[in-house]
Amino acid sequence: MARDYAARCPVSPVRNTWLVAATILLVAKGIGAQKVRVEEELEAYPTESVDLRCQFIDGGGRTKLTQVSWIWEPTDGQRDNIAVYHPIYGQSFPNVAFKDRVAFLHNSLENPSIRISKLRMSDAGRYTCEYATYPSGNEQGTTTLIMLAKPKNSAKVVTVQAGTKSVVVAQCEAAEGKPAATIKWLASVGGNHSTSTTNGPDGTVTVRSEYRLVPTPTDNGREVTCMVDQKTQERPWVYPVKLSVEYPPSVSIEGYDNNWYIGRSNAVLLCLANGNPPPTTITWTAASGALPDTVVADGNKLMVKKVDDAVNTTFICEVKNKLGASRHHITTIVIEALEDPPSAGVVAGAVIGSLLALLLVVTLIAVLLTRSRRQQRRGYPSSGDSIATGSGGSNGGDYGNKARLLFSGTGNSSSKNGTGANNNGPIYTYREGCDATGTLTEKANDYHHHHLHHSSTGNPPSAHDILLSGEMGEGERRKFDLDDSMEEEEEQYDRFGGVGGSGNMLPPAYHVRRGHGGEEEMDVYLDDDMESQRDGSVISRTAIYV
Repeated sequence: MARDYAARCPVSPVRNTWLVAATILLVAKGIGAQKVRVEEELEAYPTESVDLRCQFIDGGGRTKLTQVSWIWEPTDGQRDNIAVYHPIYGQSFPNVAFKDRVAFLHNSLENPSIRISKLRMSDAGRYTCEYATYPSGNEQGTTTLIMLAKPKNSAKVVTVQAGTKSVVVAQCEAAEGKPAATIKWLASVGGNHSTSTTNGPDGTVTVRSEYRLVPTPTDNGREVTCMVDQKTQERPWVYPVKLSVEYPPSVSIEGYDNNWYIGRSNAVLLCLANGNPPPTTITWTAASGALPDTVVADGNKLMVKKVDDAVNTTFICEVKNKLGASRHHITTIVIEALEDPPSAGVVAGAVIGSLLALLLVVTLIAVLLTRSRRQQRRGYPSSGDSIATGSGGSNGGDYGNKARLLFSGTGNSSSKNGTGANNNGPIYTYREGCDATGTLTEKANDYHHHHLHHSSTGNPPSAHDILLSGEMGEGERRKFDLDDSMEEEEEQYDRFGGVGGSGNMLPPAYHVRRGHGGEEEMDVYLDDDMESQRDGSVISRTAIYV
């Protein structure tokens, strides 16, 4: 720090005070014979200025100073006077190399400090301040001037061709620096480096470093970094370079999707080439020779306006650069025209929707038929007329919306209904009443005995006779149709202990009444399960309704 300050600042009272203190320190260390005080070493840069300080120290005041000279020693054994001061004859600058560049700071023998301007690298060396005295003779002190130079740093890539030998791929240089710089490489490509130095005539040093590796196409574009470190730099100099490795092109073709059908338009093939330097020419051909009329080549693109049998061939792409050529081929197969996938999807969706709709209609029809059949099996009159009397007006009023057929327990045992095979026995009904507004209401179990004939008739009509008569509507005749459902109802009746039944169940409830001619008759009522309907009515599950 002291040397740096001395190289840049002129002499000042503060500086003189520091020099005095330094002299006292030297005396304290036993260097009492040193009478000429100078700075031991200074550092400076080219084009700058430096002050070389010198002062004679005479402790007793008995020494007489005659003359002072500055002697420059660029190398060992070489001494040149560059400045002389005599109190009578004045200043002298005998060395032409320092002409107009050196000057005394004070016209004084006691302080003959000089300043050298426009420094050069060649100005480095030893500078001796030498006094001619009486009676002790010559006294001197020497300062070493060290010239520093910031290096001129650079780095560059060396373009190479891919191969099997190690070659220089990058160079880094720190030129004309002093002291010499150090160079390092930061890289991940697995190479190595070598360094060399060259001394300049002015004392500077040029350092060169080369990075080597066996280049491959994959190394092209990868980075290596040169780092230069030198005393005059505040921080290391860093410079990355990208490697340049040349190699013949490699080729691939893309765009074919195995779906070239007749009639397809705007099919495209792409020729992708990779090379360094970049390919200069791209050529499309077909295995059969010239390209089909429906095909257009545009650079690396091959466009097929419309697919037909002519493009059922092999296409070749050839690429060239200065290092060579490379080609790749692809065979395109033309297939029959396919439906437009979106239209096919719509058709498939329509077919599936139609099937689902048809299934829904069939299911709905089946449900309606099943429900209609059940209603036919459990049918009842839609009007208020009584089955027994037709209108019911003369028989004590309306019998309601439902009439249940009950059969007499008398008769021969061969009849399922207890009155013989022709069902000619009396019919018993259970009726529901209606209030004044016509609303259906149930009455208590009240049983009435009615005959299906008038008093003048000789034999009571059977249920079949009633169906054949015009007293009932068509719907009621269908309900009495003797089909399988009627037989199922009859089998249910047999389970209640009718003629031919198993007799395992309890006999139905009955009561005795007096009939015509004083004969006793039994009214039989099948005490079966009742079922509620949505209209609020209650019907039997086992009885037959007409």
